Amino acid sequence: MQRSKDRRTVRTRRNLGDALVALILRKGYEAITVQDIIDEADVGRSTFYMHYTGKEDLLRASFETLRAVLAEAAATQRGQEGEPLPFSLALFEHACAHKQVYRALAGGRGGVVVGKQIRLVLADVVRKDLANEPDDGMPAEIRVQFVVDAFLAVLSWSIGRKPALPPPRMDAIFRRLVLHGLSARTS
Repeated sequence: MQRSKDRRTVRTRRNLGDALVALILRKGYEAITVQDIIDEADVGRSTFYMHYTGKEDLLRASFETLRAVLAEAAATQRGQEGEPLPFSLALFEHACAHKQVYRALAGGRGGVVVGKQIRLVLADVVRKDLANEPDDGMPAEIRVQFVVDAFLAVLSWSIGRKPALPPPRMDAIFRRLVLHGLSARTS
């Protein structure tokens, strides 16, 4: 009995998350109401509130899934190559697999709250990755923000192109800019 309830919970949460994404693509985040979400997911209001306190809570939960994907990718990649910022290729791959969502977010349909959540997830991942960097007098938080902004710039630029660049190419551009700057030399 418990097992079927767990499956139902997972299915309901997935349906609500999918409904939120579909609505963001159609209407933009700010215009969405809880009623819109439950209508799109075909669940009752009480079911929605059994799982989430509101649309912001549903949005945050959706980004927790992304955070888990990035953390796993970072751990796997770091173990293989030992390179800094191991999350990047996995996130570029995720973006290409969900291109329509990222295009909507990059185009502003996701709104301020969605953009803030993406930045928070990325900043947490980058902060953890850079935690062991030697202290050279540069504030750690500016490094984090620089990497996040560079990543989002490459992502936005690339998925705005038709066709979008493949993930390995996006990753190579990002890594060159962040790790070596604008210079062609890698001194």
